[in-house]
Amino acid sequence: MTSLREHYESATRELSAPFAIVDMAAFRANAADIARRAAGTPVRVVSKSLRCRHLLREALSLPGFAGVMAFTLPEALWLAGDPAGPVSDDILVAYPTADTRALGELAADPRGRERITLMVDSTAHLDLIAAAADPRHPIKVCIDVDTSWQPLGPRLRIGAYRSPVRTPAQAAALARAITARPGLRLDGIMAYEAQIAGVGDAPPDRPLYGRTLRWVQDRSRLELARRRAAIVRAVRAVADVRFVNGGGTGSVHTTRRERAVTEVAAGSGFYQPRLFDHYTGFSGRPAALFALPVVRRPGPGAATVLGGGYLASGPPDAGRLPQPYLPEGLSFSPTEGAGEVQTPLLGAAADRLAVGDLVWMRHAKAGELCERFGVLHLVEEAEAGGVTAVPTYRGEGKAFL
Repeated sequence: MTSLREHYESATRELSAPFAIVDMAAFRANAADIARRAAGTPVRVVSKSLRCRHLLREALSLPGFAGVMAFTLPEALWLAGDPAGPVSDDILVAYPTADTRALGELAADPRGRERITLMVDSTAHLDLIAAAADPRHPIKVCIDVDTSWQPLGPRLRIGAYRSPVRTPAQAAALARAITARPGLRLDGIMAYEAQIAGVGDAPPDRPLYGRTLRWVQDRSRLELARRRAAIVRAVRAVADVRFVNGGGTGSVHTTRRERAVTEVAAGSGFYQPRLFDHYTGFSGRPAALFALPVVRRPGPGAATVLGGGYLASGPPDAGRLPQPYLPEGLSFSPTEGAGEVQTPLLGAAADRLAVGDLVWMRHAKAGELCERFGVLHLVEEAEAGGVTAVPTYRGEGKAFL
């Protein structure tokens, strides 16, 4: 039986490393699992986790998925204005924008105004958008809600620093401010529980911490469900909204149970990067990998590959390093880590590697890998053979952040 490593190396034998691949069987299996966990609730695809128009279209063609969650307004305008047809007719920009040029472009673009919804959490955002908008042709906006758990008040905050809008009264006040501006139209509410969706609840070799983390997440989930429902009621008392978005890859199966939520979001789960390996609620198959060539054998138990210093954003710890994946049994040098131009890898497996062999790596996060490569090589089932090359955002000359 052909091993996974043999399959990848057979499919990519004509390529020169370094290069990146997406295992399409794993990609589709992960998508099917996300849709299964969503249990009929529409899943909005998070573009920052894919950063490839071809794969965004692939994800949206699968059952259970509808709409895109973009990360910048220029990206959303690009996706909405694709000459081959918009990637989606429903694009939610997940983060507020202060890009006045892009706001002017949106205001002047009838297709963009129809397809794109902007994120807001303060009247400062409303003022920026209203200054660009034509009152005859409103721009759609979505209220971003703080989801952090604060059991002792602001002194103890568990969750991401996002929106200042936390209470039903604050959300209703912002809704009234939106409806008072002729150039704006309230379209939705978003509440992303990062402390649940983006934090694995089964950290390896830390059982006590894992139990504590699950307890915290359970309490946070209960508090947020009540508060999110109250916020939705308060906002809908001011004006109706088309959607209420919540969740992420790690919480699809719990967030979708809330009656106030009309859709969930997911992105990282398609690629299954290493930071998503340790959840009790689901397990995915690694789909996005990059291959580095062995270029040195500096000594016994050591093989050096070209490049590899593709660290993920977030707190500076070992969890942000990529993972040597295939062959198994390789680890980083504690004094060098993942390097800018070379990366020594240690372990008994290194003695079975020769100059020119490949080491397959996984990125810690999902879409950030695509900022390193202009092309993703899509590997199909073993019997199909070969690969299809598709451009990443970078490969199409786009760098939105």
